[in-house]
Amino acid sequence: MNTPRTVSPAAAVRTLAIAGMNCASCVAHVEKALLKVEGVQAASVNLATETATVTAPAAVPLSALIAAVDKAGYEVRRDTLELDIEGMSCAACVGRVEKVLQRVPGVVTANVNLAARRAHVELAGGVPTAALVEAVQKAGFGARPAAEVGEGVREADAAAEEAALRRAVWIALALTLPVFVLEMGAHLIPGMHDWVMATIGHRESWLLQFVLTSAVMFGPGLRFFRKGVPALLRGAPDMNALVAVGTSAAWGYSVVALFAPALLPAGTVNVYFEAAAVIITLILLGRLLEARARGRTSDAIRRLMRIQPRTARVRRDAGVVELPIAEVAVGDVVEVRPGEKVAVDGEVVEGASFVDESMITGEPVPVEKGAGATVVGGTLNTRGAFAFRATRVGADTVLAQIIRMVEAAQGAKLPIQALVDKVTMVFVPVVMGVAALTFLAWLLFGAAWLPADVPVLTFALVNAVAVLIVACPCAMGLATPTSIMVATGRAAQMGVLFRKGDALQLLRDAAVVALDKTGTLTVGKPQLTDLVVAEGFARADVLACVAAVERASEHPIAEAIVVAARAEGLEIAAAEGFGAEPGYGVRARVGGERVEVGADRLMRRLGLEPGVFADTASRLADEGKSPLYAAIDGRLAAILAVADPLKPSSVAAVRALHDMGLKVAMITGDNARTARAIARQAGIDEVVAEVLPDGKVAALRRLAGRAGDGEAAGRRVAFVGDGINDAPALAEADVGIAIGTGTDVAIESADVVLMSGDLTGVPRAIALSRATMRNIGQNLFWAFAYNSALIPLAAGVFYPAFGALLSPVFAAAAMSMSSVFVLGNALRLRRFAADAPQTAG
Repeated sequence: MNTPRTVSPAAAVRTLAIAGMNCASCVAHVEKALLKVEGVQAASVNLATETATVTAPAAVPLSALIAAVDKAGYEVRRDTLELDIEGMSCAACVGRVEKVLQRVPGVVTANVNLAARRAHVELAGGVPTAALVEAVQKAGFGARPAAEVGEGVREADAAAEEAALRRAVWIALALTLPVFVLEMGAHLIPGMHDWVMATIGHRESWLLQFVLTSAVMFGPGLRFFRKGVPALLRGAPDMNALVAVGTSAAWGYSVVALFAPALLPAGTVNVYFEAAAVIITLILLGRLLEARARGRTSDAIRRLMRIQPRTARVRRDAGVVELPIAEVAVGDVVEVRPGEKVAVDGEVVEGASFVDESMITGEPVPVEKGAGATVVGGTLNTRGAFAFRATRVGADTVLAQIIRMVEAAQGAKLPIQALVDKVTMVFVPVVMGVAALTFLAWLLFGAAWLPADVPVLTFALVNAVAVLIVACPCAMGLATPTSIMVATGRAAQMGVLFRKGDALQLLRDAAVVALDKTGTLTVGKPQLTDLVVAEGFARADVLACVAAVERASEHPIAEAIVVAARAEGLEIAAAEGFGAEPGYGVRARVGGERVEVGADRLMRRLGLEPGVFADTASRLADEGKSPLYAAIDGRLAAILAVADPLKPSSVAAVRALHDMGLKVAMITGDNARTARAIARQAGIDEVVAEVLPDGKVAALRRLAGRAGDGEAAGRRVAFVGDGINDAPALAEADVGIAIGTGTDVAIESADVVLMSGDLTGVPRAIALSRATMRNIGQNLFWAFAYNSALIPLAAGVFYPAFGALLSPVFAAAAMSMSSVFVLGNALRLRRFAADAPQTAG
């Protein structure tokens, strides 16, 4: 339907799935929008198949086409795919895999997590999985769809990798130890050199070192060459390439010195077999320790997966049968005995018990369950027996949703990672350049700085090898994802789900926390909060009479009074002659007594003076509660109030937020008087009341300084709401935090979900965010600054002035330990506890 421009032979054809079109006019709008994108040569939209075929050079980013369609008011449908990636060892590998995946036509974004060994790919249009796998394989790595790999297979693969590394370390260690003793023993043990010369011989000692080192190089160390050499030939060197080049240089020089010494300048004949062997052994040891630690970063996910029982006791026609979880269907009635786990999500139909939901909500106190209560799969029945009807099974259960959320958050990239990615893309080539420069500088100018008896060529080679080894960016790729994986897993254990990974960073910078009132600060359901009886009346008798009258009413206040009476175990008699008078109250006869319940104006019309309760009424008004009065047989019997009370945890949560240096605001649609009363009780700083949903958005913009408030400009704001009525505000806030109930976790508007209704989860989440970002900062130091600071030492910059050098052996140890330090530091987050407020940013 459009006039195509001249099509370049190098142009690529891409197909996009378009949503939201319903007529020919829509087709024209989409085509017009696509043709406006610079570089697009042709665009054809098919309404029947809801697809757009775009012809443009590969240089035109897919994101530009998507943005054009979005701007036109339509949507490009996107799919996501998870790939398990094999063979990655450093940050350079991550960048390489992301680069080749993003080159595949139809790929919007590709994020690779080194710690999880997984790639999250976002696709627009039909992209064959085989094309993605092939692209990764051509880059020198293995790939397979994550959906086809069970958790058991992943664990088995990880165990096999660890076992292979353990074997390699022991073999390398057994072969390296004699080499190290033969070469370095003379420096450590007096008389060792003379003993070697007398028993083995000088050349024979070198020959033995050659044999043993070659066995290390091309035995356990062959993995570095298999990965590193192809990467080097592709012009995309990685950590394996640095190790391969560095150890080959030391080994190759030593081979020439042993078998063709005449090729080397006089005084430079020496061997460095021990350096090559020890470097490989130390790096293998570092990888083994890294594999062990990396396995522990996913412990939280594994624990979540093991929560759900494998079988369930289901009622069928033939009686009760034990079935695999996969065979439980919606509508099945499942029996749970004391000490058993709930199999799937459901609703209790008979029996009662207390259920431990701590593995889902993080709350340690068991929750009472009776008929009509909801239960969540994976929770533990602590006492009585009950039966429930299954309402969600398989991938729809709360536990399955939690696992998906945690996995998504663990695979996310924080904004800080963008800088790390830019550095790592150039880091390895720069290091190789520095190593080459080090070699040439010492070779050309070393004679002026070195003692006469120190061979310049040897010195140049050793320093170049040390630079290559110490600067391996292994830890860089682990610095951020390991902390994210451990932190999000720990958060899930505390009942805090980070739906979006970047919330983990943005929450750290929050300056204001805005709270919804109903259901967030308060219980969300009216309750009888006050009942003060007049002299001569018994509280239980008055409450029973009032409840008997109110039971005939459908008003929420009436329901709250009836619930309170039942909670106290009172018998509620039948009421006769019920009548209601709008604006005044209700009346009926209970057990022969006339009972009236209503406002003060009703009491005055009855000739009763409510002023006897003046002090109580004044207090209730200060608390934002509207008092009700009860009269029995013409006598004023009591004053009572029904309100939506603060949750027990709300005051402590607000106090904790203040202790963390945060401003706390409340934004609500309720009346201003009630809102101010609740704010006073909770200790809230600022109240915005009587606003509609769009008013909440405007209030958030003002709090963030996005509405022209210069003083507040640039402040990050977190909003806490119930995830349903507050969707616009949750989406507008820098970080939206939804209060869950342990069963409703699929809240699309929020960035963070609190599984329990406990508001203390908010300071807990912020404290974890701050701890995680500090942890990432520490990791980046060990991964980047630490190794980079050693490069000048390895290059010999300080040798002329101080005589300080870093041998290749110590360089290998430092490089390996940086990865181990990063992983060990990230694992400290597993012990995170937010009991004490954290004021540091």
